[in-house]
Amino acid sequence: MKLLGNVDLLTSQTAIKFAAFIFISVSFFYLGKHWSDGSRQLIFFSHQSPSATASHIPTVGISPNFNKEFNISALISATEPETESKPVDPVKNDGKPVSASEAHSPQHPPMTPPPPPVIKSYGIVDENGTMSDEFEIGEFDPNLVENWGNGTETQEETKTEGATSTFRVKKFGLCDESMREYIPCLDNVEAIKRLKSTEKGERFERHCPEKGKGLNCLVPAPKGYRPPIPWPRSRDEVWFYNVPHTRLVDDKGGQNWISKKGKDKFSFPGGGTQFIHGADQYLNQISKMVPEITFGQHIRVVLDVGCGVASFGAYLLSRNVITMSIAPKDVHENQIQFALERGVPAMAAAFATRRLLYPSQAFDLIHCSRCRINWTRDDGILLLEVNRMLRAGGYFAWAAQPVYKHEQALEEQWEEMLNLTTRLCWTLVKKEGYIAIWQKPFNNSCYLSREAGTIPPLCDPNDDPDNVWYVDLKACISLIPENGYGANVAPWPARLQTPPDRLQSIHIESYIARKELFKAESKYWNEIVASYVRALHWKKYKLRNVMDMRAGFGGFAAAMIDNQLDAWVLNVVPVSGPNTLPVIYDRGLIGIMHDWCESFDTYPRTYDLLHAAGLFSVERKRCNMSTIMLEMDRILRPGGRAYIRDSLDVMDELQDIAKAMGWHPTLRDTSEGPHASYRILVCDKRLLRS
Repeated sequence: MKLLGNVDLLTSQTAIKFAAFIFISVSFFYLGKHWSDGSRQLIFFSHQSPSATASHIPTVGISPNFNKEFNISALISATEPETESKPVDPVKNDGKPVSASEAHSPQHPPMTPPPPPVIKSYGIVDENGTMSDEFEIGEFDPNLVENWGNGTETQEETKTEGATSTFRVKKFGLCDESMREYIPCLDNVEAIKRLKSTEKGERFERHCPEKGKGLNCLVPAPKGYRPPIPWPRSRDEVWFYNVPHTRLVDDKGGQNWISKKGKDKFSFPGGGTQFIHGADQYLNQISKMVPEITFGQHIRVVLDVGCGVASFGAYLLSRNVITMSIAPKDVHENQIQFALERGVPAMAAAFATRRLLYPSQAFDLIHCSRCRINWTRDDGILLLEVNRMLRAGGYFAWAAQPVYKHEQALEEQWEEMLNLTTRLCWTLVKKEGYIAIWQKPFNNSCYLSREAGTIPPLCDPNDDPDNVWYVDLKACISLIPENGYGANVAPWPARLQTPPDRLQSIHIESYIARKELFKAESKYWNEIVASYVRALHWKKYKLRNVMDMRAGFGGFAAAMIDNQLDAWVLNVVPVSGPNTLPVIYDRGLIGIMHDWCESFDTYPRTYDLLHAAGLFSVERKRCNMSTIMLEMDRILRPGGRAYIRDSLDVMDELQDIAKAMGWHPTLRDTSEGPHASYRILVCDKRLLRS
């Protein structure tokens, strides 16, 4: 009974609570309906009929508050602060009566709305939110500029007890302002003065300082230096203060090489001495003369001799042709520096007494437009160097006065050129206007059928035509390999990833088949560059001039192309390793032989990115690592980057050197993880001021 009583009690309490909930709900519903007829209502609301939805025509519904009156002033007065009310005098200050509308207007005239805020545009987005490349690069970000000073600071170190103290450079000072365009191996005045003769252009060749007397300071940038104008705008204009020289404007302005644009820019109309009306028109003329010259297909790699400001190579880039533009550091002041500032591949080099630093059968076409070279001197030794570098079946284009002028002296030069090219077994394909184009033979049949004693002779069979480092020119004809190596390259772009025949002639120790090694290197670098693009945002950096300091088969450069980075890469093959340059050129890339214990033949501040993989762990056995790092600083632009991928045991010293040069280094793990024996040292170069 007690249990039943408790159940009844609980039931009655639940019923009471339920009845109270119903009563309260009904009360709120009644009050809400009552107040909904009052003054505080929504006046408008949106409505859409089913028929409108079906026909996709928007309609406006009629509010249930239609034709009702509301006391809005009461609502406003409840929220605004009270102000002293004044009667409106129906007479103006000048004594004239006012109209009824004026009498009922507010005492103060309404305030005009503020003007819209000024829209500022940053980067490459304009005021409409549209992407655009029509913008100016300003001064350097103050965060990227450092006051450095001129003095070098050293620190004494003793590695072991009782050992002789050594000195480590804690901070490299800035060089003198006179060295801001210093190229150590081309500006060695003392060595040039000691030359026995300079009549063959010896003064334009490499004469490096003695060991221990090289660069030991940081080459400064000129005052007013700015971040370079990005490609492709840089093809047509550069900042004046980055290359502050006007002699070329005075000497070559009338030939459309270069002109001054305002106070702070140089512009490049695209002309040259022999193509005043522009490089594009000139290139079209060459293609019409010889239809087999298919730019961007069978003609991929070109050498432009005596290039000026490299407009010929600049306009070939849009035709998928990469051109190595060369000229000596001569009276045409800073022409190579202008070319590199424009974002065009170029190097300081001269036809003089030594072989150029490119392999045999490197170029599909070699071009000389008023390059001021006497090709027939010394039994044609300079044209024989062209023959060595020209691919079998390749073309030599010569635009010069002897081609088209009829003066006696010039006609004699033309006859000498015809005689020499005939003995070289070249075929004069076309002579039109001021251009003559020859073609090199595809095989040795013509060479072997010449009469005995014909000059120039064939080179000794033991001569290696790919041996170029400090090798004198030879007045002989380099034979074409009987197996056709070098001549049978695929058209572009297939040749980039096609293992070339000359891969088999490279002197390397390979534990797997060379073609598999070639493909493995390409895949390796493609994955790494793809990760750089994805994780380190390489496409944001506007990279243009890039150098791979230890290039191998050129896999890094090929990966830059595959990942659609709008940059060109100079592939450097160190003399301390196997000569892979023939493979690099057969892929449709460009490169050069170099010894990193010496200075490189380029101007300061000419590269945006320096890439060095496994370089220091090899070269530290041959020279001081600070020698290489100081050279890297010289050729790297302020704001540029260096990626050093090397073994862990060199990283501490490299970080110390980088900091001593004012770089900002960051050590990163490779994709193999923190326990791998390799690391990546990423260095940012700042603009240093004294």
